[in-house]
Amino acid sequence: MTILMEKETDYDIGFDYGKLLKKVILKSIELENCPYECEVNITFTDDNRIRILNRDFRGIDLPTDVLSFPMAEYSPPADFSILEDEEAVVSYFNPESGELLLGDIVISLERAKVQAEQYGHSLKRELCFLAAHSMLHLMGYDHIKEGERKVMEAKQEEILNALGITRD
Repeated sequence: MTILMEKETDYDIGFDYGKLLKKVILKSIELENCPYECEVNITFTDDNRIRILNRDFRGIDLPTDVLSFPMAEYSPPADFSILEDEEAVVSYFNPESGELLLGDIVISLERAKVQAEQYGHSLKRELCFLAAHSMLHLMGYDHIKEGERKVMEAKQEEILNALGITRD
C-alpha cells in the first residue's frame, strides 16, 4: 500500500493528520473488499487552490472541502472485477509496484477547519470524514441520487465507526 501525501499550503491546523488519514484509507479499502494493494495520492491545500481546481474540473468557481479524481469507473461501485483484463492492468496499475492506482484526493485544510466548527465536531473527525468520503468516490460511489446518497452515507459512517471516530 502506497499513500503519497503532499502539502501545498502553509495553512497550519495544529496537529499531524497523516497517520490518522492513512488509517481511514486502509479501513476504506478493507471494508470495500478491494483485492489489490493500492496507491492513493492526497494533496492538502487551501481554499484558493481548491477553488481553482473546482473551477477547472467541475465548472464551479467556489472553494470546496474535497475533490476526488478516481482512475477507474466502477459499475457497480467497488466492483473490482473490471480490472481483470489486460487493458485494465496497463491503464490502472502502477507498472513499477503493481499496485492499483485508485486516484487522487485533494483536501482544503482551510475549508475542513471551517466545516468542523460549523458542524460542531473536531477537526480530526472532519478530516477523517472527508478522507472516507473521497475514498468511496475513488471506488465508484456517488451521492447525486437519493439512494446513492444513503448508501454512501452509511458506508462513510461504517468506516469512521470501525475506527472509533465519532462526532465528539
